[in-house]
Amino acid sequence: MKAMHYTLEQLNRASTEAFVAALSGIFEHSPWVAEAAAAERPFTSVEALHGAMSRAVESVGETKQLALIGAHPELAGKAAVRGELTAESTREQRGAGLNQCTQDEFDKLQSLNRAYREKFGFPFILAVRGYDRHGIIANFEARVNNNRADEIRASLDEIYRIARFRLDELIDA
Repeated sequence: MKAMHYTLEQLNRASTEAFVAALSGIFEHSPWVAEAAAAERPFTSVEALHGAMSRAVESVGETKQLALIGAHPELAGKAAVRGELTAESTREQRGAGLNQCTQDEFDKLQSLNRAYREKFGFPFILAVRGYDRHGIIANFEARVNNNRADEIRASLDEIYRIARFRLDELIDA
């Protein structure tokens, strides 16, 4: 199924409900981000829209930020195996070759997912575009050694990168 595309003008003119519905997949399972950004319309660029959405996340405090981080699936995790990822996450993980892992790579990712979640209490997040599975594993191995505050920041920054990629796919310039 082909994804919908919008122009910035269409999004600026849309009702709040339609705006939120169109952008609900930009931040994983968190339509509240689009709802917060809707009040800042009209947007003159995708960059301005992305900035408004990112500021909405920055303004809510750690509890809601952790809920946003926790809404993301693990890379090559149980949800992927069961086919329960959002269409966006499925496309992104497949694009990075995570659906082609060897058994050793898959086992390594499962082990890293467990260790990371046990240490930080949320899933590892990486904007996988531009990475292959080897680069993803290397990034994962390095970041599991960080402290929690650094990983919260890194996770939010990766979520903003993912959101920008998704906006660029959704909005026709």
